[in-house]
Amino acid sequence: MLDDPARTDTRRRSVRAWCLYDWANSAFATSAQSAILPIYFAQSAARELPAHLATAYWGYASGVGLALSALGGPLLGAATDHVRRRKPAMLAAVLAGCAATLLIALLGAARWRLLLALFTGAFIAFALANVLYDSFLPAVAPPREAHRVSARGFAMGYAGGGLLLAVNLAWIVAPGRFGLPNADAAVRLSLASVGLWWAAFSLPFFRHVPEAAPAPGTGAWRDLPRAVAGRLQDTFREARGRPDLFRFLIAFWLYSDGIGTIIKMATVYGIEVGIGRAHLMGALLMVQVLAAPASMGFARLARAIGARPALVAGLSGYVLISVLAYWVSKPWHFWAMAALVALVQGGTQALSRSLFASLVPKGREAELFGFYSVSEKFAGVVGPLLFGLVGQALGSSRLAVLSLIPMFVGGAWMLRRVRLPRATHAPE
Repeated sequence: MLDDPARTDTRRRSVRAWCLYDWANSAFATSAQSAILPIYFAQSAARELPAHLATAYWGYASGVGLALSALGGPLLGAATDHVRRRKPAMLAAVLAGCAATLLIALLGAARWRLLLALFTGAFIAFALANVLYDSFLPAVAPPREAHRVSARGFAMGYAGGGLLLAVNLAWIVAPGRFGLPNADAAVRLSLASVGLWWAAFSLPFFRHVPEAAPAPGTGAWRDLPRAVAGRLQDTFREARGRPDLFRFLIAFWLYSDGIGTIIKMATVYGIEVGIGRAHLMGALLMVQVLAAPASMGFARLARAIGARPALVAGLSGYVLISVLAYWVSKPWHFWAMAALVALVQGGTQALSRSLFASLVPKGREAELFGFYSVSEKFAGVVGPLLFGLVGQALGSSRLAVLSLIPMFVGGAWMLRRVRLPRATHAPE
């Protein structure tokens, strides 16, 4: 039986709109979180602090943001699943994150404490919006297309984040050519552009991605506190009653800590070991350019050898990256490490998201993706805090990068113990 053309067109439009949100929010993940803000903070705070303490404080702020978003993820997921109103909650998180980013752009360079507080708030909003965004994947993509659609989203994210980062880098490197008085003004304009980009390109998602119809048992707002507590208990029991889903969460908890730490700490670590700002931002731009096709390449690799072997290959790449990071001392070292990150980062994240989606029962997407977020966020607390503690205790963060290796190895080992639905991981 042939598909209805109108229904097919609607489904394709919803897939495009879903993927475009990756394009939108990657402006924050790339320009703000990874490239501009860590450097801006390190150079601003370094006026009062030694470099290793600036690294430590950034790690502490990242850890606090991760912990708070981890606590909020399951609550938000359970609440929105109860009332079937995920899109309004996601819209509120997006607007809050954009507003906090715009406020950062208004700050002077010396107000680094307030910058840390606003960054933490923006990151929490970003993370909570992602919990709800990820939960829409099963609705827009059938199981056999989930890997491709998830990878396409990450590819669009890298492309969009890379495009804005290229513009931001041009402003910062040559502010005079764009009528800007200095690099500080260029940085602040770049941060403002992040908030506006994130807001503008999120609009198609809210217009074209459908909200799931109310399911049996869906309740009213007045029943929310009692219902959320009950649904969280039910979801935890269900997760424990699904051993493969539970094992996957443990595996993801392990290796996502290492991935998140590398993403969040790369540039501030680079500043500490003496890599210049132009090299750091240029290398991150290269990551965006290379990671988009690499993400789609991982989707093809998953079709050829299976999703799990492809994911394990990506984790093996991260072990090599952790070893090389210890020796970074020259700009070309950082560029080489960034190229390796580009090859594996998007693919491992995309396959993780789609594999988890294959294990989620219908009707509990937001709740279980909330637990997926908890696994990622609580894991991510350990790495940045470890960076901060090791750096503060030893006066250098080099040894901290080696502590990431057991996370990747342990995650790969646990992943081997997960039984996956055949349609989602077998080679085609």
